[in-house]
Amino acid sequence: MFGAAAALSLLLLAPAAMAERAASIEYEFVDRPAGVPAEFQPGPDAGVRFLRITAIDGSRVDGALTQPKTKTPADSVLVLTVHGSGGSFHGDPNGFLARLLASKGYAVLGINTRQSGSRVYTDNFLEIRRDIEAGIYTARALGYRAMVLHGHSLGNIHVQYYAANNWDPDVKAVVLTGMFANLPWKFRYVLIQNEESFAQLHAAALKTLREGKPQDVLPKHMGWITGQSVPITGQHFLTYRAESSSTADGTYWIRRVPYPVLMVRDEGDVVIQPFEPQMLLSAATAHGSLVPGIKFVSLPNSKGPNPGGHGFRDNQQPLADTIAAWLREQKL
Repeated sequence: MFGAAAALSLLLLAPAAMAERAASIEYEFVDRPAGVPAEFQPGPDAGVRFLRITAIDGSRVDGALTQPKTKTPADSVLVLTVHGSGGSFHGDPNGFLARLLASKGYAVLGINTRQSGSRVYTDNFLEIRRDIEAGIYTARALGYRAMVLHGHSLGNIHVQYYAANNWDPDVKAVVLTGMFANLPWKFRYVLIQNEESFAQLHAAALKTLREGKPQDVLPKHMGWITGQSVPITGQHFLTYRAESSSTADGTYWIRRVPYPVLMVRDEGDVVIQPFEPQMLLSAATAHGSLVPGIKFVSLPNSKGPNPGGHGFRDNQQPLADTIAAWLREQKL
């Protein structure tokens, strides 16, 4: 009995163990990166600072924060922008939106996800959520209390997925531009239109997964809308392109987004077909949808279908005006 009591006393008197940190999100302001083009500049009424963010899994996320000079983070609405396939925070439309929305009083944090630039077609769709999360937590640490998620093209499904799975109270709305509806369906039946080629890609991707090497580039390249044949990893194919395993279906996720949604398409867009926003609109307004309200705007393009339409090259100011007007309607 004495021995047990003594052991208990020693245990109670022992100093508490120090807490340890298993993971963290870190950020630092850095000099202007060498790869950012000179034309990426804020207007005279705003300033821009560049960030290096480390996501919770250690992946690097580069970003640019454009802040109106007349506001502080605490009284600003921050728009967090996510680029399209292989894009960047300074590419169209995210780049010009940083300047134009800041001129209307909105702060903009553009991030480069882990599928930016040369990493395109190599990523795992499920991991992009961590890059957005890193941007959100960085914005909170900087003092922002109200945020809007903007996703362009491939970024549209990344934003939908994040919004549907993270009901963050400081996220107030979602903006989608150049948005497809159902990527795995579109890839197989519209973009590739070759069952033999699809089957070969699928088999090769499954092989990398079974062998524990889903990050490996497949021996067969993927045909793309540009006519090129591009390298692709097993994890990218399985999480984006294969209907049986992909989660890149906006018609599934959009109805699970608990925020008001704005969708904008340039009528000159040759990548996103006119029926695709209608598919999303139908899903978002179906019985049981969590979306409290959704608006779709189609911007006319006097040039007709053209390569710049997907990036809103001819509709820069109309796009910014449309987004700002809708945000004001949401009292943001």
